[in-house]
Amino acid sequence: MSLVVQKFGGSSVADADSIKRVAKRISLYAEAGHKVVVVVSAMGDTTDELIDLAEQVTENPPAREMDMLVTAGERISMAVLSMALNSLGVDARAYTGSQAGLITDETHGKAHIMRVTPGRVEEALDQGAVAIVAGFQGVSASTKDITTLGRGGSDTTAVALAAALEADVCEIYSDVDGVFSADPRIAPSARRVPLISSEEMLEMAANGSKILMARSVEYARRYGVPLHVRSSYSGRVGTIVADDLEREIPLDPTVTLRTADVVSRDAADPSKELPMDDIAAPGLEAPLISGVAHDRSEGKITVVEVPDLPGRAAKLFDVVAATGANIDMIVQNSSTVDDTVAISLTLPEADAKAAIAAIEAAKDEIGFTEVRYNDQIGKVSIVGAGMRSHPGVSATLFRSLGEAGINIDMISTSEIRISVVTEEARLDDAVRVIHTAFGLDADQTEAVVYGGTGR
Repeated sequence: MSLVVQKFGGSSVADADSIKRVAKRISLYAEAGHKVVVVVSAMGDTTDELIDLAEQVTENPPAREMDMLVTAGERISMAVLSMALNSLGVDARAYTGSQAGLITDETHGKAHIMRVTPGRVEEALDQGAVAIVAGFQGVSASTKDITTLGRGGSDTTAVALAAALEADVCEIYSDVDGVFSADPRIAPSARRVPLISSEEMLEMAANGSKILMARSVEYARRYGVPLHVRSSYSGRVGTIVADDLEREIPLDPTVTLRTADVVSRDAADPSKELPMDDIAAPGLEAPLISGVAHDRSEGKITVVEVPDLPGRAAKLFDVVAATGANIDMIVQNSSTVDDTVAISLTLPEADAKAAIAAIEAAKDEIGFTEVRYNDQIGKVSIVGAGMRSHPGVSATLFRSLGEAGINIDMISTSEIRISVVTEEARLDDAVRVIHTAFGLDADQTEAVVYGGTGR
């Protein structure tokens, strides 16, 4: 039997009925003889409600105390889910992130995992119990304070435990049936992607796809952890994220298959085998485009009339880096007649205020004349390993946007991705236009958001 790590998002454990349904699914794996570790997020909107509570008390809550507060949501989930499993006759034990051995640095709000020492989890598994772990949290190696891992922290917790335990698969459950070629709320004709490489999934996640966080995908890629993205509301196979096509993983409680032989089957009836999906496996003849991702959470800073001298751009980006901002795209125009340039960069809106203040404070040192900020932008990206060997992808992308009257502001590329920035008001149109232009539209609706959030 296999060792399986399962992660359930907040919408999957939103209430008592949802928790009972999740417990039943977990029990099928335990009763089939698998070793099971479960990572849970906070129930429904619990984390948001706790943050609202803190903001009602103070405008500037201390970061240490915020971590103490918001981690309570996951501790509630782990305890209640453990109770539900025990009521089904399945021995289950709940652990906080620190008890499960998630050791982090001392940064509150977005700590990084330094190491994982899952001794207590391994002890529970050896004794035949299911280990339930609170996601999103750990403990600082230096201060011994509780820390949180930031956005997507429960996904990262699950992948980190899977890597440390050498699990056969890490299942990420949400309220959608896997990874789709675009956000089905914007493109209702989006197709489910049954099998995708970690390289493609990382690009999708980094450029706005919300089903998996980039940090967890990178962790899985680094340690060779296969991911299985699926819905906790259905028995559909979902999406496998893997690079080793010969690796065998449990597809449901009773069936193990090679990643290259992914077949759709109903978890409620493991003996029922549905037809093989008509796909090309990563590493073989990959499809031209795997998906279209979008991101409306970025803003654009433009620094005007920067002297075109060696070291000035370096100083600008040193200043921005010191604020902790994550820069995405960068464009510098050609030198003008007065030997100055304009440098534009995009970054998360949450990082913009601090970055602009730092740039303004270094105005004399950098020598620019003005800083401009635009938060009415959106980014759309196409991702696909097939782009490596197919010419004309850029032409199709730009032609489709041009024919729709959608202007392009900035462009960024990698070997398997092209991203463009446009006005936010036309972002949804851009997603649909590109999705159609690359032949990604399904003949019938495949995407169902069971819980209403897509996470």
